[in-house]
Amino acid sequence: MEISLLSYDGALPVEITLDEDNGRYMIRKSDTSGEVFNTPLELIQWVKIHFHAEEFCNVQEFQSMMKLLSEYEETI
Repeated sequence: MEISLLSYDGALPVEITLDEDNGRYMIRKSDTSGEVFNTPLELIQWVKIHFHAEEFCNVQEFQSMMKLLSEYEETI
């Protein structure tokens, strides 16, 4: 799963990659720095702590992403 969200603090979108087939769990922030995780649960927990709806241009997209991640977390 790959999710892309536009944020107010950068020209590039935030990219969230949760790829179990290839073991890739990473986030590229709008400033092009990133975070890499060992498990999807670590990625989801990091997102819940560090990202907030008011940081993103489309709050509905952010809420949809959070719902999708929460549903994914329930299947782990």
